[in-house]
This record gives sequence, structure tokens and C-alpha cells, in this order.
Amino acid sequence: MTNDEAMLNILNDLLTKVLTKGADAADAIHIKSQSLAVTQRLGKPEKLERSENSDIGLRVFFGKRQAIVSSSDSSPEALKELIDRVISMARVVPEDPYCGLAEKDQLATKIIDVDSYDPSEPTTETLVDWANRAEDAARAIPGITNSEGAEAGWGKAIVSMAATNGFSKVYSGSHYSLSASVLAGEGVEMERDYDYTGAVYANDIISPEEIGRSAGNKAIKRLNPKKAQTSQVPVIYDPRVSRGIVGHLLSAINGSAIARNTSFLRDKMNKQVFENKISIYDDPHRQRGLRSQPFDGEGVANEKRKIIDNGRLTTWILDLRSARQLGLKTTGHASRGTSSPPSPSATNVYLEPSNIPPSEIMSDIKNGLYITELIGMGINSLTGDYSRGAAGYWIENGEITHPVSEVTVAGNLKDMFRNLTTANDLEYRYGIDAPTLRIDGMTLAGK
Repeated sequence: MTNDEAMLNILNDLLTKVLTKGADAADAIHIKSQSLAVTQRLGKPEKLERSENSDIGLRVFFGKRQAIVSSSDSSPEALKELIDRVISMARVVPEDPYCGLAEKDQLATKIIDVDSYDPSEPTTETLVDWANRAEDAARAIPGITNSEGAEAGWGKAIVSMAATNGFSKVYSGSHYSLSASVLAGEGVEMERDYDYTGAVYANDIISPEEIGRSAGNKAIKRLNPKKAQTSQVPVIYDPRVSRGIVGHLLSAINGSAIARNTSFLRDKMNKQVFENKISIYDDPHRQRGLRSQPFDGEGVANEKRKIIDNGRLTTWILDLRSARQLGLKTTGHASRGTSSPPSPSATNVYLEPSNIPPSEIMSDIKNGLYITELIGMGINSLTGDYSRGAAGYWIENGEITHPVSEVTVAGNLKDMFRNLTTANDLEYRYGIDAPTLRIDGMTLAGK
């Protein structure tokens, strides 16, 4: 018997026992995870962290009452106590009319291999070497005067799920990461910048030398920034910040926000939200995707979806509970841990690129801002009002000129979505990804 089979047997045994104690339904989840992270600064070790966790969560239903209890102890005595506690809690908690397991016809039966697990495990020495090489490459750039360090990390998780509706499956995921952050200049004229790479497989991360050189060059380019005049101009979002625009959309179409009536897009289903050339996808089955999973956190079958289809909003992000609140069907977007009920969450989301290079989408900008960093989270989820601190570079006559700092960009997300133009430089680096974006009509608050 494999370890996966043994754990599923333990979970199914828990389910059998709670049913014998009168529960109407139940599900159980086990997450076994390991992680390793190192930080090197100025060639010396600054942090070494390793963790190993094994947690079981048991959710029990008595009618429309549910309770969840978790434990990191899987001994027979601890599991008996787990059962007793969750049963006693589930009998007395208030009813939730929307809770409950998936129907059998909603469950994933064909499990797709999303290639989300690299079986290799790095040594501490390997990660230290990556971090040192990245930092050394960054510090070798002329003008780099100090370092905040380089960090390399690895992690993996094995998720086992079982429920009284017949679901009983296991999947695994892994993640490698590397980043470097350095400073350029002296005294009060210092500027910092960074670069980052992450991937499921070790072989897919960007080389330490490339990450280091990129971080160093970015920091040098930010020296001697100027302030911008308060004005209304086109804004270009670099890919490392453009994904945040997609993230704001995902928050606004999350089923929980729609059910609570707290989203500025609550009345936009099947309506035009972006201009008609914009399409956005959620793909849980993308090979080696950072957020890929073969089924959702409730065992429901998931699939690639076109969230925005030629500018039109086509779906909410739903789990079972939010779908029931809205009188709809789940979209297979449940996410969960061991100590809380499922909630809606997107997987690998990307904004489809155009065939226009970034240089072309800003070629006609007489004056504008190219943003590489955003600060703060000034977003009003009810109205869509948007206001964030920003830094980047000034654009004059279609060309990037000098660095800019200490400005605020403001607008309303409904208007920003409708005035958005895409470039052709999409890369899958973060799990939520977008190419370079142009948004016209933004307000800059500067000097």
C-alpha cells in the first residue's frame, strides 16, 4: 500500500466513524507539506528555514449545521478526540442554509495530470549557491552599493481529500523560487529594485545570474528620480505590476463578494466590462502552472474558462456555498485548508496578449508614466475607485526618459478596464499574469 492510499484509508475511516455517531455527511482533508528557504546577504547566510507540517481537517454536517476541527496529530487517540470535538460542535452551531457537499454528478472523475509536481528536492547547499550567484551577479553591476539579499526557496505539498459523497483523491504540487534585491547610489540618493522567478520545476526557473543582473540594472535605472506634475495622462503598466489589474478583476467577481453585494461589478454579468478585444482566461489544468490543480477544494471537476470573452464578463468565481447563495452552479473554484470551510479562488489566470509590442502601444504618448512599482492598496471594492502610490519612468514622445517616484495614480476600475490596451509580451511568471498594459485617462498626483 502506498503512502497516498494509506492516508486516504485514514480519512475514509474518519468519515465512517462520524457517520456512525449520527452525522449526515462529512469530508476530510490532509495536507502534508515541506519547505526550505535560505537568504544570503553580502555573501553570508542571513536566514535558513525549514518546515514540515502534517495537518488533518475534518468537517461534519448535521443537516445545515457544519463544524470543522483540525489537528497536526494523527495518532489514534488524537483522531478520536478530533471526532468527538467536531461532533459536539456540529450539533450546536447555527444553521448555514448554503453549506453542504457536492452532488455526485459534480465530482471530478477524470483526473487530469497537470504536471504540478517536481519530485526532486534541493539541498540547502544548492539553494545557498543559487542565492549567492544571484546576489553576486547583482553586486557586479557598476553602481550597486549595497544589498538587501537574495532568497532561494522550495516547497512541496501532498493534498489528500475524501468525502461521504464518494470522492477520494490525492494530488501534489511543488514550487521553486529565487529573488534578489539590491541598492544603488549613496546616502539619501539610494534606490532599490529586485527581480524574481518562480516555477514548479527547478529546471524552469530563470538562472541566478540573469535574476541578479536584472535586479542590479533595474536599481541603477531608478537613480536620480524626479517628481511628476499633477496631470491626466496615459499610463503604462509593466508586466510585474499589470497582473494587479487582473487581480482587482478577480476580487470583484469573487462569488463571496457578489453574494454579499460588495462588488462594483455586481450588476455586470454578461455585459461589456472591457473593450471588445480583451479576453481573460482561468486555466486550472495548465501544464506546470503555479496554481494548477486537477480538481477543486470540494472535489468538483474544474476546467479552463474564459472569464472575459471579447470584453464581456461571462462568469463569477464560485464555490458550492457562494453558488447556492446566488442560485447558480459552482464553477469549480473552491479552495481550502484544513481549518476553515472552502471559499472561491481562481487558479492560473492570464490576460490574452495582442500582437503589438510594448514600444508600439506607447509610441504616440506625448507625456505619460511607465509604472514598475505600486505601493498601498487604495481600492474601494464597492465603487471601484482606485488610488495607489507608484514609481517608474516618465514617457516623452513615445520614449522612456527619466525615473519618477513619489506619485499617486488614480482612477476608477470600471473606466480603467474599458480604456485598457494590451501588448504582446505575456509571460507565465506569477500564476496571475498579464502583458504590458496601457490605460488612458489616469490621474497623476505629483508635485
